[in-house]
Amino acid sequence: MGLNPQDIKPLSAEVVSVKGECSAGHKVGDTFQLSCWDSGGLCGFFYHDIFPSLSVMQFGGKYPWSSGDELTLECPDRENAVTFLLRRL
Repeated sequence: MGLNPQDIKPLSAEVVSVKGECSAGHKVGDTFQLSCWDSGGLCGFFYHDIFPSLSVMQFGGKYPWSSGDELTLECPDRENAVTFLLRRL
């Protein structure tokens, strides 16, 4: 069973806050086009941490605590936390 192209949703992420200083240089306002196949320039540690959420969002799923088309995610560095809003386009 292969993937049906219309079931794959494009994703965009925007950095909405940075607590401290991001070691990867991400700043408020930065945007990324992400997918399960492309990190879009996002820090590898952050990408690794959010990959399960990317796959849920990219393939049309949703979490009960999100609007369905948007999800707020935070990087694993709690001292210098980057928060972004992931949007299904």
